[in-house]
Amino acid sequence: MSMIDRFRLDGKTALVTGGGQGIGLAYAEALAGAGADVAIVDINADTAKSAAETIAGLGRRSLAIVADVRQREDTDRMVETVIGEWGQLDIGVNNAGVGGWASAEDMTEDEWDQVMGVNLKGVFLCAQAEARVMIPRQAGRVINTASMSGTIVNRPQNQVAYNASKAGVIHLTRSMAGEWAKHGITVNCISPGYMRTPLIESPEVAEMVPLWLEAVPMGRLGEVSDLQGAIVYLASDASGYLTGHDLVIDGGYSVW
Repeated sequence: MSMIDRFRLDGKTALVTGGGQGIGLAYAEALAGAGADVAIVDINADTAKSAAETIAGLGRRSLAIVADVRQREDTDRMVETVIGEWGQLDIGVNNAGVGGWASAEDMTEDEWDQVMGVNLKGVFLCAQAEARVMIPRQAGRVINTASMSGTIVNRPQNQVAYNASKAGVIHLTRSMAGEWAKHGITVNCISPGYMRTPLIESPEVAEMVPLWLEAVPMGRLGEVSDLQGAIVYLASDASGYLTGHDLVIDGGYSVW
């Protein structure tokens, strides 16, 4: 097999949570471009359907699945749907997440629970459901979306719950990697820096961008396309000996 062929995903099936837009949609498009069939999982039915149509337009099979990753019955059902339609799940991309800024002394319990529920509990429930169908096959790729915020403290915004949740994702990834390696399953995460998404371009966030760019050695925001090579690598045979790794893609922000 040639080096380039090791990156191909022909015959593989994947699901991407939070796949209806932004980073999740970019992941899904990259996986489909490499040959995988991709199920789009999102809490929003309209964005899930639209993204699935985009994947179908790339010539791959796709499904639109509505699920709340905080609910075990939903995460179990999303995996069961993929298995029922395609017979196997090779790649689980656990990307659904939420943000939110609040000072630690002012954050409400509900705000904390919302962030932790989606960003950390949701990743665990999804990975657990995926691993349960991968273990009998002794093969699989689990890829989680963490953040550079899991290893640095962002400024000037206060986001204690988000930072803590993403730090949890990184160590959860390492822990699951250690447990599931014997089953032929690799578990890794991608930690994006500041990426150009609709949220970044909103008025309340856009004023922060010049401050962030001062601390980015590469001098620009990341584009979601900057993450696509990483997702294909981690999903493919090319990364077969890599597990428990946090791949930071932040333009150098965290080096200073």
